[in-house]
Amino acid sequence: MSSEIFFQDATRLAELIRKREISPVEVMQAHLDRIEAIAPKVNAIVTVADDAMKAAQAAEAAVLAGQTLGPLHGVPFTAKDSIDTAGVPTQRGSPIFKGRVPDADAVSVARLKKAGGILLAKTNLPEFSYWIESDNLLSGRSNNPWDLDRTPGGSSGGESAAIAAGMSPLGLGTDLAISVRGPAAQTGIVSLKATHGRVPMTGIWPRAPRRFWHVGPMARSIRDLALAFSQLAGPDGQDAFASSTVQFDAGVVRSHDRPLRVGWMVGPGFGPVDPEVAATVQSAAEALRSVGCIVEPVSIPALERDFALDVFNRLHVMEMKPAFAEATAGHAQDELYKMARTMLALPDTSMKDYIDAEQAAERLRDGYAEYFTRYDALITHVLPIPAHKHGVDTFTINGETVDARYLQGATVPLNVTGLPGISMRFGTSKDALPINVQIVGSWQAESTILHIASLLESVSPVRDQHPKL
Repeated sequence: MSSEIFFQDATRLAELIRKREISPVEVMQAHLDRIEAIAPKVNAIVTVADDAMKAAQAAEAAVLAGQTLGPLHGVPFTAKDSIDTAGVPTQRGSPIFKGRVPDADAVSVARLKKAGGILLAKTNLPEFSYWIESDNLLSGRSNNPWDLDRTPGGSSGGESAAIAAGMSPLGLGTDLAISVRGPAAQTGIVSLKATHGRVPMTGIWPRAPRRFWHVGPMARSIRDLALAFSQLAGPDGQDAFASSTVQFDAGVVRSHDRPLRVGWMVGPGFGPVDPEVAATVQSAAEALRSVGCIVEPVSIPALERDFALDVFNRLHVMEMKPAFAEATAGHAQDELYKMARTMLALPDTSMKDYIDAEQAAERLRDGYAEYFTRYDALITHVLPIPAHKHGVDTFTINGETVDARYLQGATVPLNVTGLPGISMRFGTSKDALPINVQIVGSWQAESTILHIASLLESVSPVRDQHPKL
């Protein structure tokens, strides 16, 4: 019965709790038992919330008393350890912040709690949320539950591993260039990076460069993403980027009144792509055609003119490096892991290069704007390869050797432009590893891409597959 609980999605758990077919205490205990059983292997959990069971008992009492229940009532959730949680340590993957306990929840955490969710635990990340592997001096390295010798990604790698392994049904991650979508792809779960500003970043560090940072849900099903996003979206009066008043209701993710037009591509403009990954993208496109979408291969010339990863690198170093310098001032070198040291050693971007990159970012936005006059969505890969071994710095992909930054080639354009994207599994590699695809929509078009993702999920060849630990 325990395994039937911890591999259920959040929507189903909430339904069972409302119907009194299962209690919040049983749900919490199943996840605590799962954490105890496999946490040492995966190392995804940094801290278990001390009051998780007490909160579950209170949630059970509310059910028995017939109180009005929120849409996530009694459902556990986890949060990346860069997201503030009141009374629960938020240590940002660094000895510099060891033992740091916030007084208040981040807005995203507070909103999931308001919906009835219960904070279960904090999850691992790279130092300062900055790299594509989740490893640091404070809490060590997270492993991929599909293959412990491989990474679950970064920077929300602990979150992706926890959900994939059944330690959590729902979580919050953050995304600067890849960090909710890439880890989801490496562990075969789903995630949503919404339009920039749809979900406030209040209570999350680092904030710079805030115009590229996102916080978003990670889960086991597309309906969970829709449900969580419906609770997370909206202004908070503190994050000025979170100004959109566009309403989102998870109950209205449904068919449009005409066939949806969807383009698919794996390049050019993203860097090299493994043939297995490219084939999965094409298979997803063909599957959408089979359920009534108009689908065709496309290109976006703006991505060929301006390589988004290069644009991002020239912009974010100029803005993020001072935040790292401020956080590490007065601390010994042995308190810094390799990514903080790398960031601090990078040369400053010249003002000319910075301005050129700003103009390139505008051209990328214009290019996508033109594309979305003709199409409702875009299907691409998330990562150019499946989950890789720990500590690899260079990759040979389809005959081309590139460094690890190139794994962000298809994800970072959405951070530069602010477009929404969903990462979801649709294939399996020859090594039995998940392969995800990315569904991209126009600004504020989360309802459209969630609908397309739900169509794809309904015909997926890999539904309800879980790692065996």
